Amino acid sequence: MYHNHFMHGPNSKITGGPRVLKTPEGDDIERLTCPECDFIHYENPHIVAGAVVTYNAQFLLCKRAIEPRLGFWTIPAGYMELNETPEQGATREAQEEACAKIHIDSLLALYTLPSLSQVQMIYRASLSKPEFAPGIESLEVALFDWNDIPWDNLAFPTVHWALKQFKQVEGLETYQPFSNRTPDFTP
Repeated sequence: MYHNHFMHGPNSKITGGPRVLKTPEGDDIERLTCPECDFIHYENPHIVAGAVVTYNAQFLLCKRAIEPRLGFWTIPAGYMELNETPEQGATREAQEEACAKIHIDSLLALYTLPSLSQVQMIYRASLSKPEFAPGIESLEVALFDWNDIPWDNLAFPTVHWALKQFKQVEGLETYQPFSNRTPDFTP
């Protein structure tokens, strides 16, 4: 639960909030704390939810209208919001970025990106109808045949991974979700 550092009333004390870097008692990591009330501001990894979306044998991609990687192609994905499941997040992102109503099939991959403080949950999904349009974060949205995917203009390595891993399990009903962990991977 978040602490209100800006309480109002005759007995309230307005504080500046978490602004002092210190290691709280019982912890081993420096964190921003409030010197007046000892509130600790924890910074945690962000969870990204997205989907490799298909219609028939084509792949739905969005050309980014925002940084990072403005003008590059991606799958619909983005940060989860509070109080939603990863599946809801992936569905919402497809609606926001591609004005698309998708059906989530299964978890395709779970990527851990410690250098970005991200965990990415990528689903396999489909469109029941080829109805889509650019959302506010997209310049363009299109369906691509596998051989026409703009591989050199994909926004992020995880987009490459997800598309290629989707292809590996295409047509399978069950499979073990992929990851970017390998025997020599060290976070």
